Amino acid sequence: MKKWILILLAVVIVGGGAFVYYTRSDSTEPLAIGANAPDFTTTGALAGEEFQFSLADKLKDGPVVLYFFPKVFTEGCTIEANMFADATAEFTAAGATVIGMSGDDIEGLKKFSVAECRDKFAVARADDKIIADYQVRMAPGLAMTNRTSYVIDQQGKIVFVYSATQPQGHVTGTLEKVKALSKG
Repeated sequence: MKKWILILLAVVIVGGGAFVYYTRSDSTEPLAIGANAPDFTTTGALAGEEFQFSLADKLKDGPVVLYFFPKVFTEGCTIEANMFADATAEFTAAGATVIGMSGDDIEGLKKFSVAECRDKFAVARADDKIIADYQVRMAPGLAMTNRTSYVIDQQGKIVFVYSATQPQGHVTGTLEKVKALSKG
C-alpha cells in the first residue's frame, strides 16, 4: 500500500512533467496468448488530427499491435514512441498497424502523435473500460496504463504479449511476431 501512495504522490508532485515513477499493478496480469482481444472504439490522433479508431475495423486490414504506455512526453514513453516510429515501415511491410494506447486526454495525444510518433502511427485514448478489459491498469483507481504490448491477429486473438516497464523489447518482440504472422 505504501508503494502506491508514493507513486500517487510522485504523480501529483510532478504534475505530468518529464518524470513520473510507475510500476505495474501487482494485482493484474496481462491478457493471455489465445484470449479474444476485447473490441473497442475510441478517439485517436494521427499527425495531430483527431479520428475515431475501431479495433474491429482495423483488424480487417491485418494484425494490430496495441502498445499501452503510461503518459505522453515522459522519458520512457518518448523513447518507446520514437522506436515504434523508426520501425513503422517494417510493421507496414508486414501488413500490421501499430497504435499506441494511453489514458491521456486527446489534446495531449494529438501533440504526442506529431512530436514523438513523428506522424508515422496513431495513438489513441484508453478509457477506463479499455484499461480494465486489457488488464493494463497501473494501479487501482488510477486511469493510467502500465507498459504492455499486444499483437492481435486478424481473427481477434492475442498472439503475443510483452509487459515490461522499460521501453526496450516492445518493438523488437512485436515486430518479430508480426513478421512471423506475415510469413504464414
